[in-house]
Amino acid sequence: MADTLLLIEDEQLLGNELARHFSRKGWDVVHHVDLSSARRALFDQGLIPLVVVSDMNLPDGNALDLLEECRDQQRTGEWLFLTGYGTVADSVRALRIGAYDFLEKPCDQERLDLVVASAARSALAQRRLEDHAHNQNRAYPVTTFVGSSKAAEEVREVLNRLIGVSISALVIGGETGTGKGLVARILHNSGPRARAPLIEVNCAALPRELLESELFGHEAGAFTGAKQKRRGLIQQADGGTLFLDELAEMHIDLQSKLLKVIEDKRVRPLGSEKEMNVDVQLIAASNRNLAERVEAGEFRSDLYHRLNVFELVLPSLKDRISDLDELVPLIVDEFNAIAGKNVRDIPDEVWEILKSHSWPGNVRELRNVIERCVLFSDGPVFPARWLQLPGQSAQPKNESDADTLRLPLDGSVSLEEMEAHIIRVALERSNYNATAAARSLGTTRQKLRYRAQKHGVQSPTEDDSENSD
Repeated sequence: MADTLLLIEDEQLLGNELARHFSRKGWDVVHHVDLSSARRALFDQGLIPLVVVSDMNLPDGNALDLLEECRDQQRTGEWLFLTGYGTVADSVRALRIGAYDFLEKPCDQERLDLVVASAARSALAQRRLEDHAHNQNRAYPVTTFVGSSKAAEEVREVLNRLIGVSISALVIGGETGTGKGLVARILHNSGPRARAPLIEVNCAALPRELLESELFGHEAGAFTGAKQKRRGLIQQADGGTLFLDELAEMHIDLQSKLLKVIEDKRVRPLGSEKEMNVDVQLIAASNRNLAERVEAGEFRSDLYHRLNVFELVLPSLKDRISDLDELVPLIVDEFNAIAGKNVRDIPDEVWEILKSHSWPGNVRELRNVIERCVLFSDGPVFPARWLQLPGQSAQPKNESDADTLRLPLDGSVSLEEMEAHIIRVALERSNYNATAAARSLGTTRQKLRYRAQKHGVQSPTEDDSENSD
């Protein structure tokens, strides 16, 4: 199917000649002689031209006004103007509002063909970017935050309001695993900045010096190892959204630099003497209460108040247990597709266990549990055995309880907590005989004593550990 070229030219002879020429070049040419008919074609009839070739001054007005209307309504396509008596003011305005080129009549046909071909390539690139952004938007609509509970409905109501406005900064609060990253993607991809980049940074994952370099960028030679110039993530997010996860972990002197960027809308890379203009929407997330961190002197109050244009606190999973009815089948389907499994039947026994659990790790914990069960499944029935929630064991039933230890592998217990628990149970079962406990754990008495002291695990009486041998 031929691409459409809209020709707006009131000189009948020139218009017909250009229409015939571009038709022979393979274009689907739509020719109008004034702005009113072209406006009807664009806005009422839904014409979407790839390229517009227009006279500047037409019987019913200046074509720049029509271009400005199209840009206001975010209609893409490249515009180039032909005029017999263009002014400097017109040419400056044309380029300012996004015209591709500005040519004076009479224009050599070969040159016009080159400019039109170049404009077409530019417009096609714009369309590909739009299609990509549209597909991203469809991947993160507001309905991606799943649930029929009142808490989930309230979150979606707030999200629908937020994506309809241009907000400079906001804070997302809530426990770990409640979906703060998902909400940030919804806000960006469904909001007014969807066509620009979304840059995500985990402030807790990087040491202070590396985080500073990543955020603000640096010049070559700014510090040892800086061999090349690097654009910071703030610059990369220009026009779009910067999502700072775990912001409470950012070092306090970096907080002051971030505040300056937000207020001045300018960023200076490390080692540079120049500041660059930036326009970013900043979304901050933390599982800690930032207001409490401010009171404790661990977070800058001015940065907190600058970011807290709006605060959205996400509910924990235990406060919306009824949403498991929708969340669990969705997550099961997701991991079915990833693992090539076909789990589709969830027994009542499984539902009872899932709904009685408190889910300290929230949706992240739920995903981990379901992933494990789907991966270990042997058929279409969801296996309760691999839930491994409190009160369950992944061990075969004929094993002695004295030789087994039950631990949740769902992210709710850290590795250090697991080690401390294992040592404590081993000592209890051996009546605090360090040698016997070490033997049961396959280690030496010295190593066991060291790790017990490290985790603060002690016998009930002061000298049990010394006399237990």
